[in-house]
This record gives sequence, structure tokens and C-alpha cells, in this order.
Amino acid sequence: MDLKEIKFEEFNSTEFIESQVADISKTVGKGLAINALSGGVDSSAVTMLGHKALGNRLKTYFIENGLMRQDEPEKVVKLFRALGVNVEIIDVKEQFFGALSGLTDPEEKREAITQTFYKDVFGKLVRDSSAKFLLQGTNYTDVEETVAGIKRQHNILEQLGINTEKQFGYRVIEPLIRLRKSAIRVLSKHLGLPEEIYNRPPFPGPALATRIIGEVTPERIDTVRKATVIIENELQATGAFQYLAVLHQDRVTGIRDGKRDFGLQIEVRCWESKDAKIASPTRLPYEKMERLADRITTEVPGVVSVTYNITKKPPSTIEVV
Repeated sequence: MDLKEIKFEEFNSTEFIESQVADISKTVGKGLAINALSGGVDSSAVTMLGHKALGNRLKTYFIENGLMRQDEPEKVVKLFRALGVNVEIIDVKEQFFGALSGLTDPEEKREAITQTFYKDVFGKLVRDSSAKFLLQGTNYTDVEETVAGIKRQHNILEQLGINTEKQFGYRVIEPLIRLRKSAIRVLSKHLGLPEEIYNRPPFPGPALATRIIGEVTPERIDTVRKATVIIENELQATGAFQYLAVLHQDRVTGIRDGKRDFGLQIEVRCWESKDAKIASPTRLPYEKMERLADRITTEVPGVVSVTYNITKKPPSTIEVV
């Protein structure tokens, strides 16, 4: 891989901001650029860099694909409008669920999300706005894992030989591509983003679709979304790098009200890591795991089993799909 990482110990926020703002401004010129804001630290940092460089010539969108966390669109739009960045919500839930219908293979699901996001959704936004550039928050770990063949990150395009101008009609700008998450957090704080953003646990681009083993449907997303609310509420005070819910494919036998309940299984993952390259499961107190199990099986309809992942990365990965 020819791309050279900027190591955390070598990273200088002030110099990086100045150089990236200048590069974005030079690349876009007098034209328009668009970007997708998910509320994660990567996309938030790119949004602020683009806003500094282009002002109102950056059109920022929140893509409501039906795969996000509870109330995420409204929360993100409100926060960024307070920072002076106007964000428009684009409702494309039907397109994404249609593209994912019947798919169970992880790579096929990622490819469906990639094509829907870049070709269908952003292709139309580019045509409608006459923008020629898309800013996105690809980071170094995204590229590293994709090139190594570990898993295809949906935002990796040019690094796989995809000509975005020819295939989608616009050029992709990736200001963070030489940074890992630790440096991006420092950068985001320097850009004036609040702690709820710069210290937010990582969240994947394909969103909750990466936390479902098997087919992604609105009903299954609703299940993992409800479990996610509980897990984030219970584990946010741990200071862990990331914590998440995984919905398994097979149903398992349970008992409820003295009768067999053939229900769902949720796996809890909680990680200690600095850069997502390697990670270890957090050693949660048993009482905390017991509370998670009680809340999830009580508050999330259909769940009869809760497990906890205890395998390091590698051989495991942080996200399941």
C-alpha cells in the first residue's frame, strides 16, 4: 500500500487543518462539493474541514437510510446547525432496504450499501446540485483492512481501482485518509466539535447493517437498534473504545412465562483499543453483564439470549460483519 500513515506522535492539528483547508479549497475551486454527515467523529471532522474551506459551497446531507441509531438524524442535524452548518436530511430508507433484501453474505451486503450510497443516492444529489466533488471521512484503518482483504469497507473506492468520476460522476476527496481514529479525535477537538462527538465510540459507515448476521430487514434493524440503546446507556461510563450489539441469525430456545419461547440472540461486544488495529474485550464486572442480559431480554421484544464476546482482535474483528 503506497499510502503513508501520519503517526499519532507526529500529528500536528494546526498544521493539518491549514493544509487540508487549503487543499480542499484548491481542489474544488469555485465549484460546489457535497458530503454525507453521519454524526461519527470521521464524518464530523470532514464536515468541519469542508465548512472552513468552502462555507456555503459545501452541501451537507444526512442520509437517512433506515440503518442508523435511535433518533440519530434529528440529534445530528440539531447539533451541527448550532455550529453554523446547515444539514439536510435525505430519506432513502426504501432504497437501502430494497437493495439489501434477500442478501445474507457480508460482502454482498457491503457492496449493496456501497452501490446504493455512491451510485443511486449521491449520484442523484450530484446531478441535482451540479457538484463535482464528494468529501468523505475515510481513515487509514479503513483502507488498511480493505486492501489486506480482511473486510471491504464501503467507503473504499479509488484504492480498489474504482474510477469514481467515470462510474459515479464525481471525484472523491478524503482529507483524513492518512490518519487513524486517535489522531482524528484530537483533530475534531481542535476543530471545535463538542466532546459528545470527538469522544464518541466509532460507528461504521454501513451503520447497524454491520451488526446483523443474516438478512437486513426493518424488523431486524429495529431489534438491534433497541439493544444498542441499552448497551450504549449501560456502557458509556466504562470509557471503552467501542461497544455494540450484534443480532445473530439463528433463533434459539428460551423460556418465558413457563412456556417455550423460540427467540432471538443478541451478542454484546465491548472493546479496549487505541487505533482499532488491535483490540481486547473489556473485562466488564459480572454484575454489569447480568444487568445487560436482564434489560435486553426484558426490554427488547423477542430476545431470549444474551452473550458476551471474549475474543481479541485478531482473530476476531470489532464489527461482526
